[in-house]
Amino acid sequence: MTSVPDNRPLVRHRRGRLSLEFTPGEIQSQMDPADPDALVLAYARAMMCFVLFKPRPEHIVMVGLGGGSLAKFCYRYLPHTRITVLELRADVIALRERFAIPADNERFRVIHCDAAAYMKELKDSADVLLVDGFDANGLPNALATEHFYADCRRALRPDGVMAANVFSYDPKYRSVLVRLANAFQDRICQFTGIAGNNHILFGIRPDRTPGGPASIMQRKVAAWGSPTPGLGFGLANRLLAIYTVARLRKGLL
Repeated sequence: MTSVPDNRPLVRHRRGRLSLEFTPGEIQSQMDPADPDALVLAYARAMMCFVLFKPRPEHIVMVGLGGGSLAKFCYRYLPHTRITVLELRADVIALRERFAIPADNERFRVIHCDAAAYMKELKDSADVLLVDGFDANGLPNALATEHFYADCRRALRPDGVMAANVFSYDPKYRSVLVRLANAFQDRICQFTGIAGNNHILFGIRPDRTPGGPASIMQRKVAAWGSPTPGLGFGLANRLLAIYTVARLRKGLL
């Protein structure tokens, strides 16, 4: 199993919000206690743009629990979706009640495991895969290898969607782009400027089905007038993420 760093997660109250940090001042997740299912951070709203390609997934697998923002949002606003969360750190899972994360049930489950190892067992099982696993040093090496991305592709059902959160200043960023492109046969894109230094990379498992989501993604890329690695302009993309999340909250998607 991948080693777990010694530093403990920090829970802090700032300006009426509850934050999870591994390094003081570097927010990993944030919650508004008055609206615990809301997506406070821009990158979390950007991750939810997977619904533009896969609006009604049956099964979502998440790598990284953190403060549970994405897990809670999907659980509440995608009521017909089963959610499996893979989390390496027991001390993070232990904070689930503080962040109002649901208890395990028939639709929702948090598994204490090494996601890189567990992913090998998930062939053809997920419609959506959200990779948002970080530690105090950033993106762990185990979640940035060719083998891991190949396992992610196999974990998806045909035309399944993966969304991966990668910091633009991460030294591994360029190699991650290349490895994702290889794993998903160049069916990857991102929405430029949607969440600052958090770059959300989307990939779709290749499928031979004409007119499936892979074809939809290609049409969307062409419509925005920009090939990988970007779609559109920053402000428009940020507004798109806000609009998408708002429609989900109103049950309109």
